[in-house]
Amino acid sequence: MKIADLIATFESWAQPSWQEKWDNCGWQVEPGILSEPAGVLVCLTPTLAVMQEAIALKAQGVPVNLIFAHHPLIFGGLSAVVAGDSVGDMVRNAIAHRIGIYSAHTNFDQVNDGTADVLAQLLNLQATVPIEPTAPQQDSARGYGRVGNLPAALPLKQLLEKIQAVLDPPQLLYSPAADLQQPIQRVAVLGGSGAGYLPSVSKTGAQAYLTADCKFHQFQASRDQNLVLIDAGHYATERPACDRLVSWCQQQGAHWAQLSQQDEDFRQFL
Repeated sequence: MKIADLIATFESWAQPSWQEKWDNCGWQVEPGILSEPAGVLVCLTPTLAVMQEAIALKAQGVPVNLIFAHHPLIFGGLSAVVAGDSVGDMVRNAIAHRIGIYSAHTNFDQVNDGTADVLAQLLNLQATVPIEPTAPQQDSARGYGRVGNLPAALPLKQLLEKIQAVLDPPQLLYSPAADLQQPIQRVAVLGGSGAGYLPSVSKTGAQAYLTADCKFHQFQASRDQNLVLIDAGHYATERPACDRLVSWCQQQGAHWAQLSQQDEDFRQFL
C-alpha cells in the first residue's frame, strides 16, 4: 500500500476535521513520499530519538519512510525552523532522509480502537460508551473516553493490580480510599491528560476513573465525589493504542510497520 492510500484510509476512519481547534493533526512533514510503499514506524511522540531510530533502520535496509505519531511535532505557533532546535532538526532530518512525520491526536482519541477504546478493551470493559460524546446520536460511539462495566466486580486492590499488570507504569497513583476491598464494577478510562473530564465522568456512574497527569486537588475533588481517580501516567495509558496502530497498518497492507523502541516516557522515578 502506498503512503497516500494508507493515510487516506486512516483519515476515513479518524477524520482530521474532528480534531480540537487547538490541535494539529495530519501531516507535520511530507517530504514527497506519498507515492512510495508505506514503511511505518509508529510512536507516541515524534522525538529526535525516534527519528534517529528511523534513520538507523533505513541505513540497515529497512524500508521505513514514515513516522506515524500520536502527538503532533508542530504544536502552537511555529515561527522559525532552525538547526539546533528539536523541531527544526526533526524537519531537517525528515526532508534529508525522506522520512515523513504524520500525527493523529485528538481525532484518534475519539474513535473505536482509538486511545480510550483500547484502554477499555485491555480492562475488558463491557457495553462501553463515550464519557463525553462528540458526534450526533446516530454515531454515538465517537467521543472522548470510555465508561463501561467489568465482567464482575473486583476489589479496588485487584483492579489496581490489574492496571499495573496490563499497563506496567513506573508509578501508579490513586486517590485516598477508605477500603481497598471496596467492590468496583463501573470504570471510566481516558488515555493521556484526562482529569479535566472529571465533571463528565461523575455523571456516568463510574466508581473508578483511569487516566493520567492528575493534579493534587483533582485527587481531592474525585475523592469528595466518591470516585477513585487512578493516574497511570501519560505514556502508559496511550502507548497501547500505538501498538494497536501497528497492527492496523499491517492489516491495511503496509509494506513494513513496527512500534518504535526509542519512544520515551520523559519521566523517571527512584
